[in-house]
Amino acid sequence: MKNNKLKKILVLGSGALKIGEAGEFDYSGSQAIKALKEEKIKVVLVNPNIATFQTSQELADEVYFLPVNDYFVEKVIAKERPDGIMLSFGGQTALNCGLILHKKGILKKYKVKVLGTPVLSIELTEDREKFAQHLRKIKIPVPSSGSATSIKEAKI
Repeated sequence: MKNNKLKKILVLGSGALKIGEAGEFDYSGSQAIKALKEEKIKVVLVNPNIATFQTSQELADEVYFLPVNDYFVEKVIAKERPDGIMLSFGGQTALNCGLILHKKGILKKYKVKVLGTPVLSIELTEDREKFAQHLRKIKIPVPSSGSATSIKEAKI
C-alpha cells in the first residue's frame, strides 16, 4: 500500500468518554495510526481525551488535545495542511465533525481528501429514512418502523 502522494493524514478521535463510544474507537484509531506510520505517513491526531491510548507519545506525530468540532479541527487543518482526513475512527463525534467540515467547504478549501468511508456514504447512513429508502431500492428488506409522539402512540 505504498502511496507517495499522501504525506500527512489527520485522524479524528472520539473526544470525551461516552458510554458506548470511546474504547472501541480508541482501539481502532490506534490501529489506524500504527498502519499509517508503517507506511511512513505523518499522522496528526485531534482528540481531547488524554486517557486514550491513541494519544500516547509513541503513536501520532502530532497530537492536538482539542475538542473534535469544526472550529478547532479547521484550525488544525489550516496549520498542519494534511493531505487527507480519516473520519471513521472517532465514532459519532468524528462523523458529525467531518460532515460539518464537508458542508462548510472547509475540506475543499484546504484540499483535504476524505479517506476511507466517503462523505456521501456517511450522509446516507446517518439519515435513517434515506438509508431505508436506499436499501429498498437495492431490494434489501427493511423492518417496518415508525415514530411516536406520545406514550399512547408508542404502545400501539
